[in-house]
Amino acid sequence: MSNKKLHHKVFIYGGVAAVIMFTFCFAMVPLYSLICKKTGINTSAANSGLLTAVSAETKELPDLTRTITVQFVAVNHNGLPWEFYPRTKSIQVHPGENNKIYFSAKNTTDKTMSVQAIPSMTPSEALSYFHKIECFCFTQQTLNAKESKEMPMIFRIDNTIPKEIHVITLAYTLFDTTPKETRKG
Repeated sequence: MSNKKLHHKVFIYGGVAAVIMFTFCFAMVPLYSLICKKTGINTSAANSGLLTAVSAETKELPDLTRTITVQFVAVNHNGLPWEFYPRTKSIQVHPGENNKIYFSAKNTTDKTMSVQAIPSMTPSEALSYFHKIECFCFTQQTLNAKESKEMPMIFRIDNTIPKEIHVITLAYTLFDTTPKETRKG
């Protein structure tokens, strides 16, 4: 096979890989929302009928003998022109108690935009013990040009979380979900 044909083949494969990666990144937010709706993961307590379950869980007394550090991180995907950050970088919590923190968001553009915050957590072993009761990440957030918003998150950590987990890091990546026809305007 000649060098020219080999280079052509590499460009074809590289182009296909780039298109697949771009499509995957662009489809991540709607795909995440679809999976969450189908499985019931990370949905609003009010919309999913979990209010009674949350109320029952909060009757459990906090474990005051243990303290877990919860760290908060915020990242804008692909240079999203918003200011997005946790007002509190880290807090100490007792398993079994409800906690409330705020994230700040500001649309720094001259257009109305919609975004979706996608969470990730480390260590992954903490996922099943960390419960978001209220979170801005449950729905898309739309802000007008230059508009700011304080967004609450209420969470609790189960008393049954393994004793070896002392620090949990919750990171949110903010994705642009503005409809295409609005972006061009």
